[in-house]
Amino acid sequence: MKLWSFHGGIALPGHKQESTGNPLRTAPLPRHLILPLSQHLGVPAEPLVSVGDKVLKGEMIARPGGFVSAPLHASSSGTVIAIEERPVPHPSGLSAPCIIIETDGEERWTTLQQQSDYRQLEPATIREQIRQAGIVGLGGAGFPSYIKLNPGKTVRTLILNGAECEPYITCDDILMRERAEEVLQGLLIIRHAVQALHCIVAIEENKPEAFHSMQHALQHFSEGANAIEIVSIPARYPAGGEKQLIKVLTGQEVPSGGLPIQLGVVCHNVATAAAVFRAVRYGEPLLSRIVTVTGSAIAEPCNLEALTGTPVMELLATCGTDFNVLEEVIMGGPMMGIVLADHEVPLVKTGNCLLTVRRGEMEQHPTVMPCIRCGKCADACPVSLLPQQLYWHARAKEFDKIQEQNLFDCIECGCCAYVCPSNIPLVQYYRFAKSEIREQQEQKRKADLARRRHEQREQRLAREKAERAARHARKKPGITDEKKKAAIQAALERAKASKSKQGAPTDDV
Repeated sequence: MKLWSFHGGIALPGHKQESTGNPLRTAPLPRHLILPLSQHLGVPAEPLVSVGDKVLKGEMIARPGGFVSAPLHASSSGTVIAIEERPVPHPSGLSAPCIIIETDGEERWTTLQQQSDYRQLEPATIREQIRQAGIVGLGGAGFPSYIKLNPGKTVRTLILNGAECEPYITCDDILMRERAEEVLQGLLIIRHAVQALHCIVAIEENKPEAFHSMQHALQHFSEGANAIEIVSIPARYPAGGEKQLIKVLTGQEVPSGGLPIQLGVVCHNVATAAAVFRAVRYGEPLLSRIVTVTGSAIAEPCNLEALTGTPVMELLATCGTDFNVLEEVIMGGPMMGIVLADHEVPLVKTGNCLLTVRRGEMEQHPTVMPCIRCGKCADACPVSLLPQQLYWHARAKEFDKIQEQNLFDCIECGCCAYVCPSNIPLVQYYRFAKSEIREQQEQKRKADLARRRHEQREQRLAREKAERAARHARKKPGITDEKKKAAIQAALERAKASKSKQGAPTDDV
């Protein structure tokens, strides 16, 4: 298969062998599960349970809060002991509403509906099953998967993203090594749901074991194998970005502000495909995920299959973390991950990696120097933006000009900041500008809403006033124009007669 290349990108040390040297393990059942109502893009889920309720494993405990939303299920059986705000994995470090379950250790399942042959199901039925299972993009974005399974257009190419290009993260690698058949079965289900013509599984060339495992599994497929192509792509960050991967595999570029479906392409993560298989075949909602636990403070780097809601601290302890030297924990990779402000936050659906950092390992505050206009950031940008210009506009708060430079095409991959010799935190400026623009747009939306409501109120008051006047007019006796004229004429005659009488001579002598 012919491959293309995308603009920019950088070569990074992988640091993947640390965690792939050990087999996949299962994390212990925690005493408490902390389940945030928002583990996806879009509107948070709405609780269906109350404090004191007994729940079963796999039972839906929160329904979708809107179209772009996903339900939440109990990761294990137990009792709901609280519904309150708790710290969650977020750059702000703030708290958010969570459902807290005290597990009973019995792992009692709710009733599940199994389906032996997905081909007997209509695509709409599959999409609804995936929606009810609470499956979201497990590559890190967290977009509700069922929406991408209803493209509304012809899908020529279905891409399964197994690139996993960011350093240290190996959860997709170990999944493809050990559960290749589940990944491919999920791919075929997704293909049936979107009616795709052709499927490509993309794996970076630094994962030869995963590549061969997937190829071996494909050889044992009796149906659908001809529509699947497994491709090894060059290891270059961020080749796993959706738009970059599409460019590498098809040579086409997703237009600025556009979506892959405009090119007839749909992308899903390999872990998402495996979750789709479990949901459709066995009726299992998304209750767990594989997470890479690695870094310099870990004695036994590995991949764990852990229940969502498990406190991060317990996962770190399972892998032999030396808490005496632990400086910080990053959820995600070193390029796009977020530093956890609290180690008691739970593992969420999008948490693919826990990266530990020892004290003194990283320079906390590198000296920031003036921009020397070297252009390295522009050379490295995989979206062909002008990071230097974005930086100047963001620093000057020229938000109109920065939008003209396609700021929202930035995927915040960090390539520009990585190569910057002046140590300028470029991505932080872009995030600041994006948040300010979104805030301004939200304020404008609220102002427009208030204006419309005021105008509607004024129109309503005017209408009510007119209706009251009409009602009063209907209550008065009708007076026609003829009657008015007659009344006026009679009044004139009376006035004339009165005047004549006052001025007439008398007959008395």
